[in-house]
Amino acid sequence: MTQQASTPAAAPPASAEQGGQMSHREVLEALSGLLLAMFVAMLSSTVVSNALPRIVTDLEGSQTGYTWVVVATLLTMTATTPIWGKLADLFSKKLLVQTALVIFSIGSLIAGFAPSMEVLIGARAVQGLGVGGLTALVQVVIASMVSPRERGRYSGYIGAVFAMATVSGPLVGGLLVDTVGWRWCFFVGLPVAALAFVVLQKTLHLPVVKREVHIDYLGATLLVGGVSLLLVWVSLAGNQFAWASTTSVALVVAGLVVVAAALYVEAKVAREPVVPLRLFRDRTTSLATGASVLIGVAMFGSTVYLSQYFQLARGMSPTEAGLMSIAMVGGLLVSSITTGRIISNTGYWKRYLVGGMVLVIAGLGLLSTIDEQTPLVVVGGFMALLGLGLGATMQNLVLAVQNNTAQSDMGAASSVVAFFRSMGGSIGVSALGAALSHRVSDTVTEGLADMGVDPGTTGSSHSIPDLATLPEPIRALFEHAFGVATGHIFLIATPFAVLALACVLAIKEVPLRTTVERSDELAPEATAELDAR
Repeated sequence: MTQQASTPAAAPPASAEQGGQMSHREVLEALSGLLLAMFVAMLSSTVVSNALPRIVTDLEGSQTGYTWVVVATLLTMTATTPIWGKLADLFSKKLLVQTALVIFSIGSLIAGFAPSMEVLIGARAVQGLGVGGLTALVQVVIASMVSPRERGRYSGYIGAVFAMATVSGPLVGGLLVDTVGWRWCFFVGLPVAALAFVVLQKTLHLPVVKREVHIDYLGATLLVGGVSLLLVWVSLAGNQFAWASTTSVALVVAGLVVVAAALYVEAKVAREPVVPLRLFRDRTTSLATGASVLIGVAMFGSTVYLSQYFQLARGMSPTEAGLMSIAMVGGLLVSSITTGRIISNTGYWKRYLVGGMVLVIAGLGLLSTIDEQTPLVVVGGFMALLGLGLGATMQNLVLAVQNNTAQSDMGAASSVVAFFRSMGGSIGVSALGAALSHRVSDTVTEGLADMGVDPGTTGSSHSIPDLATLPEPIRALFEHAFGVATGHIFLIATPFAVLALACVLAIKEVPLRTTVERSDELAPEATAELDAR
């Protein structure tokens, strides 16, 4: 699919009313519910980030458990994102968003009452199912309401909500942990989810195109199974079994075989494939997808451990660690709103993607130099730089793909980008978490040996200790280990950002179109009815 928009960049953006779409007021009303849904999805991860060290300590978990609390959500979110996107091309988008909210709420309730790490990880997996739907569907619904050229006008709101959830999440989570306990980190999103459900019911009214529905159950099952096997391998290899072990080889081979079978089904068998492979004939979609994987590895894989750094390497409370996130999110907020407005006015987007990736590389490279003694002002400056870069890249990669995609494929195409970004994030969190654990373990074991202390007296070197209970020399050793290891994982993440920049540079810029449909779709549309259910 290589059709590309040819709308001149100098043309003024067409209004929603002129295009026969929703008015600006109607879009804002519907957007309020969508933004609430996005807020609760983002909040689910950020509100827990500062609570994780306390949660793992209370539930007697390990570094592997810490990683899996994050990975469980990313895994189910990643594996189901393309399925949600495809369903959005076939069924009521509003009903799907509301279903995702209900699933997320169920997972949150289970997590809040979890008596063990195993139950918590399972509950986080259920949360991930809902989060996958919310993150994929919000982008799809917005693409159904406004044209790519207008979308920059609203991306500032998305960036603001993203920043608000990212800033308020760690702060709220830290306060809850320090006051009423970490379990409330999972309950706090429930009222927001309920409000989002009600607002969407009242404000979101989209046309539902009547078409014959063929659900690709086989392709969806194979895709989820193959991706899950590979993510489990990345998550457990190096801790539960060796990278070169028989178990490792079996998981890789099984994962690749199942993924290959999924690709065959998608290409040759399915009438309505979950991931239409023809989408990748478009150069922009292929390159943006590749960049999304690499950004996911670099961004999720490295930044998810910053909270652990501030608490375990710098001795901060959860609330203080939450305050430190303001630096990165402030940069993200400014960059997201500013670039969104400029892109909406000009129709050009590539220069901001390139500039954003350069800043991401610079931010990751600088963060790779930190340790437990780096001045906090310096660390905050590095984080702000990374935030500026991420704000200019994440939303705009999706926008570039949507600009080249037919409206009938919008759900699948949008979710494909989110899917690969989430998959990169899952791989990054797992692999970099393993690297962090190994680096900490090696540093602690070596340091204890130099002190003449038996490592068994301080617990496993892979465990996350309660630093307040340790003697000062051993506490300083653990702080040093986590400080050095955090810088190390940013160093590992940097080359992935460099490769993402190479993908972005190779994308051919197509000025944003001013219609929801592509030019070849502007013929009489299929009969539609108002989605007022």
